Amino acid sequence: MFIGEYQHAVDDKGRLAIPIKFRNDLAKGAVVTRGLDNCLFLYSKEEWEKMAEKLAKLPVSKSNSRAFSRLMFAGAMDVEVDKQGRVVIPDYLRKFATISKKVVVAGLYNRIEIWNEENWEKYKQGTEKSAVDIAEKLEELDV
Repeated sequence: MFIGEYQHAVDDKGRLAIPIKFRNDLAKGAVVTRGLDNCLFLYSKEEWEKMAEKLAKLPVSKSNSRAFSRLMFAGAMDVEVDKQGRVVIPDYLRKFATISKKVVVAGLYNRIEIWNEENWEKYKQGTEKSAVDIAEKLEELDV
C-alpha cells in the first residue's frame, strides 16, 4: 500500500529515487504512465495488470473509453527500480507532467503519483480549500 507525500528530485538522466518504503512493492517491476491532473501514475506490475484488465473491458464504441485507454496505454512504459532505488522517467512523460527537477511523490493506496512540485502545491491548496464540498459530494456516493 502506498501512502504519504515525499519531496524528491529528478536528475539530468531522468532518474527519480523512489521512497524507501515504496521500493519493496515495486521490486518485481513497475509501469509509469500519463496520469490525470498533469501528473504521472506509477503502478506496481500487479496493480497495472488489474488496471489494464479493467481498461481492456471498456467499450471501444464509446469515445471516452477509447480516449482514456489511449491516454493510459499509449503513454505507459515498463520501468525497473535500480540498485539505488531509482526509476528512469522517460522524457516524453517528464514533458507531459512538466517535470524538470523538484517533484512530489504521493502514495495513493494502489498507485504512486509523481508531480511537478509547483503543480502539486497549487493542486493541493485548491483541494484543501474545497475539502468540505468534496466530502459532501462523496457522501452522496456512500463514501
